[in-house]
Amino acid sequence: MTDIVRVGPAPVSELARERRVRMRDGVQLATDVYLPDGDESPGDTILIRLPYDKCGPYTFIPLVAEYFMEHGYRVVAQDVRGKFRSDGEALLFVNEARDGYDTIDWIVQQGWSNGSVAMWGDSYYGYTQWAAVSTQHPALKAIAPRVTGTQLGEPVRDPGAIRPVEWAVTYLYPLTYFHSQDGFAWELDSSRRPYSAQAEEVMSAIGARSISYDQWFPSAVHLPRFVDGSPFDARPVPVLHTIGLWDNCAPLSWADVAELESRPAWALNHYLRIEAMDHESYYFEDGPERRTESRTDDQIRSELPRMLDPSIAFFEVFVRGNGRPDDIPRVAWSLAGTPGMRVAERWPPSGLREWVVYAAADGSLGVAQAEESVVEWVHDPDDLVPSSAANAFGFLMERPDEAPLGERHDVVVFTAGAQATPVDLVGPARARVEVQSDGPVMDVFVRLLDVAPDGSALRIARGQAQVNRPPIVGPTEVTIDLGQVSYRLAPGHQLRVHVSSSDHPEYLAQPGTGEHPWSARETRVNRQRLTVGGPHGLELTLSVLDTKGTAS
Repeated sequence: MTDIVRVGPAPVSELARERRVRMRDGVQLATDVYLPDGDESPGDTILIRLPYDKCGPYTFIPLVAEYFMEHGYRVVAQDVRGKFRSDGEALLFVNEARDGYDTIDWIVQQGWSNGSVAMWGDSYYGYTQWAAVSTQHPALKAIAPRVTGTQLGEPVRDPGAIRPVEWAVTYLYPLTYFHSQDGFAWELDSSRRPYSAQAEEVMSAIGARSISYDQWFPSAVHLPRFVDGSPFDARPVPVLHTIGLWDNCAPLSWADVAELESRPAWALNHYLRIEAMDHESYYFEDGPERRTESRTDDQIRSELPRMLDPSIAFFEVFVRGNGRPDDIPRVAWSLAGTPGMRVAERWPPSGLREWVVYAAADGSLGVAQAEESVVEWVHDPDDLVPSSAANAFGFLMERPDEAPLGERHDVVVFTAGAQATPVDLVGPARARVEVQSDGPVMDVFVRLLDVAPDGSALRIARGQAQVNRPPIVGPTEVTIDLGQVSYRLAPGHQLRVHVSSSDHPEYLAQPGTGEHPWSARETRVNRQRLTVGGPHGLELTLSVLDTKGTAS
């Protein structure tokens, strides 16, 4: 049996006053109120609703509140329903819309509120902003969601032959962060199948079931997240939408960007910020001294300006009415490997051209198609390709060298020649592959890497897809979205592509039998095939910026 560590709430900050805020059904949510210098006079309020302990060190909300107060804002931080000091059941996602509305309604009735509310936050507490938007409370003036998406945490329910690969965190999250009021830390033993049995052991040891887990497994029940309608059908509010280039949740963010930009009223209110960071706000340019898991309060305070200043500038315009909308760039973006932020009217920026490269059987990448051939490898569920980072959410904290993964027998490697001049990869990237397996289900992982002159390799883009077809169908062509890229490939550096069939434990690996990976008891080795060269061979399409953009 695995060790389980229970994590309870931290003490309430001395800067805060804790209140119990009643929702429409009588459930009371623990809510901290921060007033700058104790000022009870009416002012603008920033609301943060999160499941990670409003007082805890992981999200350091008291320090965030302190920084916002220095800029004159009242701050309200709340444990969502069922978490830490709040009452009710811990049920993922479905209560956040109306609980958000009721909390905003409570705020505007307080003497220290002037009736204007903004929301800020990352990940789940970015999602709670969209949930509140869906209810159309008139006091909500602007939001600043970071590294999040409206479909955050949703299990894969695509029945098609080509579909997304399931994240392991989909099943682990409701057994760790969202089991019940407290958090629980434990590690899945990947050598013991079925994984679902370990989940039962954990719930038995805790002494209670997770209703969020039971909602999703063994048969997913898709409860409506937005009971009053999609946030994209709601009255638009100004949104500063921050996406991390190395955020593992970025595909969810980009899906929301596409939805927002397809709706004219929302597009007018949508401001995009693309940063060279990961989910935990570690940045590409950070040195080793900043890439530490445990940070002092002073270290965190030193990080807050780059994390919060863009939102403060945004709220200054759209909450306080100081300045004009044109003062905020429509798109602010970082080109990783260069200093500062750039600005554009849209994403991707203008001045792009396509760069297509092809894989060859000799392991090269080039602009010319080689003769058609096939490369093969073995997918062994008992010897999986390891995920390069121990914590996928903090990828840039580790900045793992992925070159050693290319030495495995089950990773196919293709490398281009060294670049003579800088190449700015900016915009969408995709891979077209033709694959075949003797197993019933095949996962295909494509990783785009930058190989430095010393031989180390840093991942700069990735994508994956699941092929769910019987082997008798024959070769299957799949286009894999590698996301949006913004990266300078320096002179002397090389592009490399890794292709494999697993990325464990970040993604649930196929057992080779066709069973669900979470509940599979048996495993079977599968033989995989990839076409290279010719009209159906591996093809990589990148976007290259011909100009240097506008520095700011």
